[in-house]
Amino acid sequence: MTAAFVDTNVLLYADDIHAPAKRKRAESLIKQITGARCGHVSMQVLQEYFAVATQKLRLGADLAQKRVARYSQFEVVVLEPVDLLAAIDLHRDHQFPIWDALIIRAALISHCETLYSEDMQNGQRIDGLTIVNPF
Repeated sequence: MTAAFVDTNVLLYADDIHAPAKRKRAESLIKQITGARCGHVSMQVLQEYFAVATQKLRLGADLAQKRVARYSQFEVVVLEPVDLLAAIDLHRDHQFPIWDALIIRAALISHCETLYSEDMQNGQRIDGLTIVNPF
């Protein structure tokens, strides 16, 4: 398996008891990526995961923190101001919401070939990166 960037929604579905099919698929994908040691996330993904997991999924802060620690075992991308400017270019050129453009930028600078996300167009390619909706 090649380098893979995981968006927040995939991590959240792994804890979502209200979407059992997506939960099973997310758990399987995370296990596969973990086993292959090819996973990448950004600080943005980890922050969003904690916020949504504790607010919408009502996970306790202790459990959500353990999950953040687990996902921090992936390669964690920290963006710089130059990356924000590049994300703004992605926003302007492709009309991505800025939050998605930041995710794409993080995946690109970490040399990922695949970005797993439910929020973007399945199969879309950007500079060698392919967006895949795993659900």
